[in-house]
Amino acid sequence: MTCCHKTIMISKRDIIIFLSLFFLTNVAACRNVIIDDDPVLTISVEELVAQTLQAFQLETTLSPAAGQADAQPNEYSIEVTQEVQVDETPDEVSETGDIPVEHYIYNIWGHRQYFAIGCEASAATDWAKYFGVEINEFNFQYQLPQSDNPDLGFVGSVDGPWGQVPPYAYGVHAAPVAAVLQQYYGIPAVGMKGFSLEQLKREIAADRPVITWVVGNVVGGIPYEYTDSQGNTTVVAAYEHVVIVTGYSEEHIRYMNNGKFYEIPTEYFLNSWGILGNMVIYRAAD
Repeated sequence: MTCCHKTIMISKRDIIIFLSLFFLTNVAACRNVIIDDDPVLTISVEELVAQTLQAFQLETTLSPAAGQADAQPNEYSIEVTQEVQVDETPDEVSETGDIPVEHYIYNIWGHRQYFAIGCEASAATDWAKYFGVEINEFNFQYQLPQSDNPDLGFVGSVDGPWGQVPPYAYGVHAAPVAAVLQQYYGIPAVGMKGFSLEQLKREIAADRPVITWVVGNVVGGIPYEYTDSQGNTTVVAAYEHVVIVTGYSEEHIRYMNNGKFYEIPTEYFLNSWGILGNMVIYRAAD
């Protein structure tokens, strides 16, 4: 953005980013909408884009640098300081006696993603490094297959604006990311939907962080049923994003987003995670 004699020049790409962020802020993110029993959005892609464009016309003050790495603030997520801890005290186990009441993984670190909508490659890089495998984020991004269906490959340009749904620039879901981790790096990664909170906690308790698909910085959102060019149907959501879950307590989930750590009440995490069907990548046990 440049300013001269009080005239503001905004590029087409900035406009798309601005309107998308404004739409999410007013429709979902700041309200942390709890989705209904019938969660699938039925309006068309064209209507969704039109509503977003209309919303943008009312807002011109957002930063043009805003992007996926700087997700919308979330009043329920609290940024925390991740410190390496050595604690030889056994975890207190739950009433069932099989998993701890709380557990945190401390020796994991992350970085800010490079590509505008490349959160999956960035998270995969951090996740793999925790397991001792070095990955070049750029190489990983271009090893992902391309598709108009995120269940099959990366949708659109990785430099595209964040906040869209397919067939526009969007990102990728778990299965293709797990396949690249397996094929090129030999990591027994499993990508799936329908993971439960108990399964998630079991992985964390075993010191295996989990990549999870959420909306924005773990905020509310609206799922949308999308049919690709081959007739396959999947559920997508504007502002699709991934974070790495690294800990939990009785009331909170801790996650890493672009190298920063946050804690959020479990109910709000479950709401955001559930929008795309509790989708994850976890490491299969040896």
